[in-house]
Amino acid sequence: MTDLKQSDKTTTTRLHGLDHLRALAIILVFFFHYRLFGHPHWVQKVGIFGWTGVDLFFVLSGYLIASQLFETIAENKKVFIGEFYFKRLMRTIPAYLVVVAIYFLVPAFRETEALPPLWKFLTFTQNFGIDVKHYATFSHAWSLCIEEQFYFLLPIITAILIYFKAGKKSFVLLIGLFILGFLLRGYIWIKFVSPFVFTDNYFALWARWIYYPTYTRLDGLLTGIAIAGIFKFYPNVKEYFIRQGNILLIISFLILGSTYFLYLHQFSIALSLFSFPLIAFGYGLLVVSAISPASILYKVDSKITKAIATLSYSIYLTHKGLIHVTQQQFVKFGIGVNSYVMLLLCIIVVIAGAIILHLAIEKPFLQLRNNMLKKHRVSL
Repeated sequence: MTDLKQSDKTTTTRLHGLDHLRALAIILVFFFHYRLFGHPHWVQKVGIFGWTGVDLFFVLSGYLIASQLFETIAENKKVFIGEFYFKRLMRTIPAYLVVVAIYFLVPAFRETEALPPLWKFLTFTQNFGIDVKHYATFSHAWSLCIEEQFYFLLPIITAILIYFKAGKKSFVLLIGLFILGFLLRGYIWIKFVSPFVFTDNYFALWARWIYYPTYTRLDGLLTGIAIAGIFKFYPNVKEYFIRQGNILLIISFLILGSTYFLYLHQFSIALSLFSFPLIAFGYGLLVVSAISPASILYKVDSKITKAIATLSYSIYLTHKGLIHVTQQQFVKFGIGVNSYVMLLLCIIVVIAGAIILHLAIEKPFLQLRNNMLKKHRVSL
């Protein structure tokens, strides 16, 4: 969901690894949501961990966006907030509004019956107070809401830090927000969730109070920001970890594997307190591995993962609706919803839909953005 800029030869090589991670993230999200429809039996077990794909997107977004802004802090330059907002607006909003319009104008596209109010989608506040039992349609937009809120606040916070010449002291804020996340999740679980453990409402309440709100899901974004800050302000630390690419890859898998088993204890407070920071830390190490020249992720250039990464935002926006439509239509031809043939058809349709959205909306608006920025800079 993040725009990967490739401005020079070094960056281009480095981003091979990040392309792999973006592809991994959207594949995880796809199979997690495919469990909501008819599916082969193995998808349930494999896809159950797919919810963490969103956290990988968060870490990537935090790292890539904060890297640009920390560069500004280090050089004590002015933050051009208007330009930042314009770039993000043209990157994310056009395709999003098209899909929102499809959901509201074409009822057959909806994977469930009811939609939240339109104003929640237009204000990116859908992730607050979400009721997934009754309004699950396009519910996956919750993570985009968090990213848009992040894009709105980060440059303002950066400008404030520059004004007070915070520099490396910015990490005090990051540590404080990490601690605040622990405290909030603990308090919310005890106050609003634990009284309903082992009741039918537990998961809906857990999702509403802990899983979806921005203030309980900052771990991934903060981890990405921390990596960007360390790489900018502590070059010796960066050089050390950059040399440990494959070791970090292994450690990352071990950490993420442990959180898989933690997720199996869904009724415990440990899940709410520790799963999000552990996943964020695991994916943070994976990001560092991906940009390490010593890592296999850095060295392998795959056209497949690059293509999936390019389409990841369009896939993210449309996949649930397209899976729903595909299964609704092809079941009429006697194809079982739980079959491998149906899975293959859904994958083909989702990719085709993403290509159309990318070529018709995403790419033209990105080109328009670049042309307008270039013209503006020339006029200056």
